[in-house]
Amino acid sequence: MPQSSSADGRATQAAGRLLRGPSFPFTASVRFSLWIGVVAVAALFGWGAWQRRWIADDGLIVLRTVRNLLAGNGPVFNAGERVEANTSTAWSYLVTFFAWVGGSVQLEYVALALALTLSIAGVVFAMLGTGRLYAPGLRGRRALLLPAGVLVYAAIPPARDFATSGLENGLVLAYLGLLWWMMVCWSQALRAQPGPGDQAHTAGRPFEAALAFVAGLSVLVRPELALVGGAALVMLLLASPNWPRRILILVAGGLLPIAYQIFRMGYYGLLVPGTAIAKDATGAKWDQGFTYLGNFNQPYLLWIPLMLLGAVGLVMFATRTMPWWSTHQPPRGVSRLARTVQSPPAVVAFMVLSGVLQAVYWVRQGGDFMHGRVLLTPLFCVLVPIAVIPVVLPDGTRFTRVGGFLLAGSTTAMWLAIVGWAAWAANSPGMGADATRVTYTGIVDERRFYAQATGHAHPLTAADYLDYPRMRAVLTAIDDTPDGALLLPSGNYDQWDVVPAKPPPPPRPPGYRGPHTVFFTNLGMLGMNVGLDVRVIDQIGLANPLAAHTERLGDGRIGHDKNLFPDWAVAEGPFLTERPYVPSYIDEDWIAQAEAALKCPDTEALLTSVRGPMGPRRFLSNLVHSFEFNSYRINRVPLYELARCGLPVPPPKTPPYTGMPPTGP
Repeated sequence: MPQSSSADGRATQAAGRLLRGPSFPFTASVRFSLWIGVVAVAALFGWGAWQRRWIADDGLIVLRTVRNLLAGNGPVFNAGERVEANTSTAWSYLVTFFAWVGGSVQLEYVALALALTLSIAGVVFAMLGTGRLYAPGLRGRRALLLPAGVLVYAAIPPARDFATSGLENGLVLAYLGLLWWMMVCWSQALRAQPGPGDQAHTAGRPFEAALAFVAGLSVLVRPELALVGGAALVMLLLASPNWPRRILILVAGGLLPIAYQIFRMGYYGLLVPGTAIAKDATGAKWDQGFTYLGNFNQPYLLWIPLMLLGAVGLVMFATRTMPWWSTHQPPRGVSRLARTVQSPPAVVAFMVLSGVLQAVYWVRQGGDFMHGRVLLTPLFCVLVPIAVIPVVLPDGTRFTRVGGFLLAGSTTAMWLAIVGWAAWAANSPGMGADATRVTYTGIVDERRFYAQATGHAHPLTAADYLDYPRMRAVLTAIDDTPDGALLLPSGNYDQWDVVPAKPPPPPRPPGYRGPHTVFFTNLGMLGMNVGLDVRVIDQIGLANPLAAHTERLGDGRIGHDKNLFPDWAVAEGPFLTERPYVPSYIDEDWIAQAEAALKCPDTEALLTSVRGPMGPRRFLSNLVHSFEFNSYRINRVPLYELARCGLPVPPPKTPPYTGMPPTGP
């Protein structure tokens, strides 16, 4: 026991040195060039992102949830209805925390500052991690570390667009950069230069626990990042020398995500975020996915920098600066599996394959309706191992001066070509004329779309979105209907169709204000411009539990491929259901059928799980039934839904059309 404890102590001390500075010291030229590159790229990326600053409508959806959290209504989009309308759990609570710290600072500016800071941090972590990756091969050698992969990423306009969009892209970038840096440190621990009197070491328990915790956070940053964090945890477990270490890794990596998963199942009654149900995240639309991939690649010719960076990799192999060259071998007694898994090549393969798997997932899913957004993460993963590249200067020992200068010159030439491409791509018009039009692909440049639609070059606040069609009119409609109403979007952009709420029985309570529900696609701008007492729902299902559980439309626009008829919103009530109170496009019979379909026992159980009062009994019930709720689907046509549930069809309220004029007095 004393010997084991002493060995663990030495390992922890050595791991501490590993974190404080490179185990393989850089020469002055390497260190200086790396830090100059870090500062330059961080400044350029931050400046470029600021020039394209904005908050997306989907970013405002997050802020509506933050408002409810700060108001004490819980992590919901509509008070009294437990729907998880945000995909990134970590982003929602992070914004809430900084909004609470910021006090009176407007929520939009909190999200903007946080997103931009995290985006820049992600790029910095990526460069520092990759610089450390090359440390063994550059030990004592004259070389320059030049930014490469990060230049490619920063040059792409969507990367700068989504650095400030109010969505979780900045958090994803920071998370991946941090995980990469920590994985590189971990991979080098077995081969690090031991200090005087120390033996070669593993990474040490505190560092491994921290790494496992970061890896476990993946599913809370975004659910599909579980593919990345899960793979990192598997690598840690495979390389772990004993069961106490494995248990530590499992507890550190799994405690928080498992605890939140139990909360999600009990509170929301689902296994995944509501957005995953609304968009059928396990569905497949390969054709649309390849269309999305081409839409991302074509404006920027991404194959050019990827080919150039591949050629740089071949040069690094020739100059023996690849990350697997090391002057120290793992100590004896370390298993072959551990030596293989806890190694720089394995970590490089882990990151690249993670990016490929992410790309395959999104292509299978069908991509997104926002140009480039979901493919930024796979691209970043693939580029991280070459975020910076070394240009090795001839030293007269390993290479002849002629050969050394040729290799250094070829690397420099390819780097200059990458810089040239980056300058061209950074000023690319992107999707061109199609950027703000919803064509057959369904893909738009979201930032340019909303800049044009609102008339603001940088739509940042909810107030900026009042200049979007129908937004000012909805505030007027709410003020004009103090007795309550369901508001439906009219064909006229300056007005809303109104379905009055059922009046309360007399006498009317003093100060009575009736319930308002707004049925509209753009939840963010709407939800942030109305009070939290106004229920805001959509036909897509992001905030509407009924729409979320409809079947996905095969030919629908990606991300918008569910479409609940407004008749259901009338049927849910409490609104008048007959003419002349309902618009002409609403069918009275459909309303009656929808009212009957809502009494389907399984549908009632689903809606009660999110609308019933929360208590221990409800929590346990949701926990048990979350599996069936997750897969439950309804038919959006009320008549077909009645047939599915085996319920009788209500008698028609309007006589069937026969082509003959009505008879009678």
